[in-house]
Parts: sequence; C-alpha cells; structure tokens
Amino acid sequence: MNVKGIVYLTGKTTIIAAFGEEHWNSFITKLTAKDKFFSNIIMSVTPIPVDKFILFLDEMIKEFFNNDSMQYETFGKAAAQYALSPEGPYKSYLLTKDIKQYVESVLPKLWSTYFDEGKPITMFENNVAHLKITGLQIKHLYFEYLIMGFFQKALKIFGKKTVAKKVRSISSGDNDIYFQFELKDS
Repeated sequence: MNVKGIVYLTGKTTIIAAFGEEHWNSFITKLTAKDKFFSNIIMSVTPIPVDKFILFLDEMIKEFFNNDSMQYETFGKAAAQYALSPEGPYKSYLLTKDIKQYVESVLPKLWSTYFDEGKPITMFENNVAHLKITGLQIKHLYFEYLIMGFFQKALKIFGKKTVAKKVRSISSGDNDIYFQFELKDS
C-alpha cells in the first residue's frame, strides 16, 4: 500500500505553522538519519510506501505531541481543512450540494485521492453518514483516527455538524473500520 505525498505535505505544512520551520527541519534531519527515504523530494503525487509513512507519523507524534496517538484525529481534520479549503486541491468536491450524494459519491473519492489500497463504502440514511473501510492489509491506529477526523471535518466543511460513533475499529481487533456520523443541527 502507498500513501500519496499530499498527506506528507499537509503534515509538513501543519507542523511548520504550529512549531516553526526550524523545528521541522530538525525533525526531518533526525528522521532521515533513521530512514534515507526521507532525504528524497516528496511531491503531492509521490507514492510513499505505507511502512515509511507510518514511521514518519509515529516519529512526528513522538517529536511534537508527546506520543499522543489521538493527534491522528487532529491531523485528519487539518488534512480535510487543507484539501477542501477554497485554496485547496480538492475544493471542487464541494460543488455537490446534496448531502446524500456528497457522502455516497464524493467521500469515497477522497479516500482514493490519498491511498491506493482499501475500499471505502459509504451510505447516507436516516440522517447518518456511514463509512466503512475494508481491505486494509496494514493495521495502524493512524487509519482509524485520521479517517474519523478527516471525514468529520469534511462533513463540517460541507455544512453539517456531526457526532462520530465508532462501530468497528482496528484498535478493537476488527478487520475493518466502521464509523457512523450522526448529523446534528448546524
């Protein structure tokens, strides 16, 4: 499985904004000492092997967030904000005005924009957006929390506040991820 470089660049932008470029450069120097992959230029379309990407994330969580894995959710929200902002690369996904179409057609496209493995299954019914991700060979909390944060923020950017409920998860020993996002009055 590969992760597209856009996720790495979003993390870089977010970290620099929060902690400064000098701290980021120090972090990358240490990371490159652990894995030479990170000495390469990473562009938005660069495929990053998932094991390299998980190393990047784990080291970033250690360096900047005191090993708090819940920060993956924060990264997910930041990624959605970046991607779907008026200046973001995927702002056109917000042209859809129907919530059912947005959930069932647009949100799965966002998954394939970032990852080349795993199958997103989405459904909207009874004021609840359902999101399942199946077919993941790599089991890591990153996928669980980042995806939850990303999709919750994507729905908020669309104009819908939600309450997320974890139905199945990697951290619970399941083979897939399943979240429900109940829409609340905005």
